[in-house]
Amino acid sequence: MAVGAVLTLPVLFAVMAHELFGADWVPDWLLNHWLQLALITPVMLYTGWPIHSTGWLTLRHRGADMNSLITLGTTAAYAYSLLVTVAPALLPSEVREVYFEAVGVILTLILLGRLLEARAKAGTGEAIRALLGLRARTARVFRDGTEREIPVDEVLVGDEVVIRPGEKIPVDAEVLSGSSAVDESMVTGEPMPVTKRDGDTVIGATVNGTGSIRVRAGKVGADTVLAQIIRMVQQAQASKAPVQRLADAVSAYFVPAVIAIAVATFAVWFTVGPAPAPALTLALVSAVAVLIIACPCALGLATPLSVMVGTGKGAQAGILIRSAEALETAHKLDTVVLDKTGTVTAGKPVLTDVQASEGVDESDLLRLVASAEEASEHPLAQAITAGARHRGLTWPTATGFDSVTGKGVQATVDGRAVLVGTARLLGDVDIDTSALTPLAARLASDGKTPVLAAVDGRPAGVLAVADTAKDDSAAAIAALQRLGLEVVIITGDNARTAAAIAAQVGVGRVLAEVLPEHKAEEIRRLQWEGRTVGMVGDGINDAPALAAADVGLAIGTGTDVAIEAADITLISGSLSGVVTAIRLSRATMRNIRQNLFFALIYNAVGVPVAAGALYPLWGIHLSPILAAVAMALSSLSVVTNASRLRRWHTTPLPSALKPGVRPGDASHQAAPPSPW
Repeated sequence: MAVGAVLTLPVLFAVMAHELFGADWVPDWLLNHWLQLALITPVMLYTGWPIHSTGWLTLRHRGADMNSLITLGTTAAYAYSLLVTVAPALLPSEVREVYFEAVGVILTLILLGRLLEARAKAGTGEAIRALLGLRARTARVFRDGTEREIPVDEVLVGDEVVIRPGEKIPVDAEVLSGSSAVDESMVTGEPMPVTKRDGDTVIGATVNGTGSIRVRAGKVGADTVLAQIIRMVQQAQASKAPVQRLADAVSAYFVPAVIAIAVATFAVWFTVGPAPAPALTLALVSAVAVLIIACPCALGLATPLSVMVGTGKGAQAGILIRSAEALETAHKLDTVVLDKTGTVTAGKPVLTDVQASEGVDESDLLRLVASAEEASEHPLAQAITAGARHRGLTWPTATGFDSVTGKGVQATVDGRAVLVGTARLLGDVDIDTSALTPLAARLASDGKTPVLAAVDGRPAGVLAVADTAKDDSAAAIAALQRLGLEVVIITGDNARTAAAIAAQVGVGRVLAEVLPEHKAEEIRRLQWEGRTVGMVGDGINDAPALAAADVGLAIGTGTDVAIEAADITLISGSLSGVVTAIRLSRATMRNIRQNLFFALIYNAVGVPVAAGALYPLWGIHLSPILAAVAMALSSLSVVTNASRLRRWHTTPLPSALKPGVRPGDASHQAAPPSPW
């Protein structure tokens, strides 16, 4: 591409300056046909080789694609220009025009577009490298009665491994002794740490919490969950079929038709060419005019120009589109699958409810609980203290703090004994929680985590913590439904919590309790139903599903692995980006179809004229020079129309659908769409 650009620039400058400002503006040596031949021949043979080799091979196998169009057009222009340069006496003086600049510009621009596309695709391997980077490098194992640190690749099934607080768990294993809260969010996507005790399993690459545990290695190397996720990402990326381009479909009929018309034109005028014009000259000029006016410059620009504008508009709207295929495919989506945690929800637990028992003030209850929880590092405790601060409360420092693993905390606040945690914690000290049980059950049915509190040996109330839906999730989902898409929520969380979130945001179909390694299978199951599926996620566990979907959309605030595995990245982390991406894809595809119309309408009108259809009636004959002008006008029309796409803009999200109202109901029709 660089060679083509450097060699084409002087020729293009000379021709354009001569046409626009006259011969006085350009040195004669720059317009010399032999110099232009010397500059453009390497462009034709070297720069254009990747195109020509494929184009001629396709034609030889009786096929036709964009490469065939480019090859035929540039070869015709180059061959005619070569004839004018080497043997000008064979042609009348009025048709001794060369088209070297057209050859160089077409080949260079086509390769530039392919270079940008190839660079966009080159990052797909980063997903695998990011996954590999999650693994622990070493493990502390017991062997021969001693503890030693060894590379994780040397851990064997059955080895006893010691994992200290804050360390990564090196392999999939079973807990032998100890207890700790393990952060599995990097694999499961769920924000709540999971308490692990004797007999529980732990997953490699997850992070141990505050406790020390001893585990027995169960799966190592290629058998671990992380290794399986890596393998599925590789398979999904390798199996994704390329998108069939509209221009290729058109060219399958267009190229043979142009060849047939050019051959027929030559044969007719060579046989019945009128005197006194030389039959050979008229036949050759007419045939070359047909091929030049059918040169695929405009057709070759129709798709990439719109794609370049579309991806630029996407970047302005906070949407990074990895490839033209993703932009093209997004307009075909009929199903969008949303990961729950971090995508539909904020991915961070927050305090949602404070329900005090009779005779207890809510603010006093929250102040006492926040004081007791302040010293705890558990995410539920941090959510409660953050909620209390948000309400403007202050509290004294607790004394006698004690964390009871898996149950909660106890502390003394202003001389009052405070217990915060599960019903088991309160039951262990004979506190009757029957009055709190119905309230806790109701909160749990809403997908929230209830936290019971007791003060001075009496039940004081229930607090609830939940991963709440993002502010704009319901509106974005309503907008997707108005676009005619079915929205599905997928999560590894329990069915009750998933159903509660789905009800809040207006989603009717939920796939709950789906293990990380099974998310890609659920995507493929939807595809087997004949659906075109887009997957939206943010966690490592979403990476295989993102890669398996027809279009993967990663939340930009999520993990690097999800972003690298996806086709489209939503920088803002908002679901409104999904709506914008699909609308932008549809607008771009409309623009591409318009470009194809402008690219072909000149051929539909110009090819018959170039073939001499008007010559017998009015003596009108289209010379190769006018054919080149028509070709330039076709390209100008495409460029102008593609530039109109720059006026496309995002639109505000509509209000969310009312419960029980289906997309498409008259009372919830969307406003008239933007023409772009």
